[in-house]
Amino acid sequence: HMAKIPQALHEAINTAHPKNVCLVGTVQPDGWAQVTPRGSLLVWDDETLAYWDRGRGKTFEAVRDGSKVMVFFRSPELREKGVLPKGGIARFYGTASVHSSGPLRDQVYDRIIPPEQKADSEKRGRAVLVKVERAEDLGGAPLE
Repeated sequence: HMAKIPQALHEAINTAHPKNVCLVGTVQPDGWAQVTPRGSLLVWDDETLAYWDRGRGKTFEAVRDGSKVMVFFRSPELREKGVLPKGGIARFYGTASVHSSGPLRDQVYDRIIPPEQKADSEKRGRAVLVKVERAEDLGGAPLE
């Protein structure tokens, strides 16, 4: 079962950096949650988020094909506009697929924002696509 990423949020997520950088939550091998800001996060398609993983730190080691990933997005501006009334917050829950080589990896790199490309100018990282299964507001209601 897949969930849609509301069209009204696409542009806001794609331009979240630097003011409203998305947070990505993963489960570490020891069971603890790890929450990391990801300036490269973008809407890949209506049901998929993507980010560039530069390959440093615990999140890199923990995320594999099939890993559960949660993306937390907050925009006070969207709260004011009534797009996300509860705190301007959206949560996306999905399953990762990891691309360490190949055309999908290259396409994600090409679509991430220039500051993130510059941070990995040698393109050593990998692309992570997150197929969204649940998209919810702060109260847990499905996003429309």
